[in-house]
Amino acid sequence: MQVSTVSAGAAQPSAANKASLEKTAQQFEAIFLRQMIGAMRSSSMGEGITDSSATEQFRDMADARTADSMATKGSLGIAELLLKQFGGKASVATPPAAATGHK
Repeated sequence: MQVSTVSAGAAQPSAANKASLEKTAQQFEAIFLRQMIGAMRSSSMGEGITDSSATEQFRDMADARTADSMATKGSLGIAELLLKQFGGKASVATPPAAATGHK
């Protein structure tokens, strides 16, 4: 049985594929964050006096916007890990705070 190897250069994504991979990884992180925020919201102890379906819908939209913003900033680093996993040796931009060590 013969096993062939793939050169490291062949694993490099093209510029279009890299951009698509970055966008997809960021979207995955946003979906994960939405699910996490939704799970935290559903664990509340009871209903408030102002709770209604309209309030719940507005809260869901705000949570989705927050998750999208967190994913754009790379808050959890899930997108960065996906890029490392699926993007070969493509360089991944790190947030400025992570690069300097400051929070």
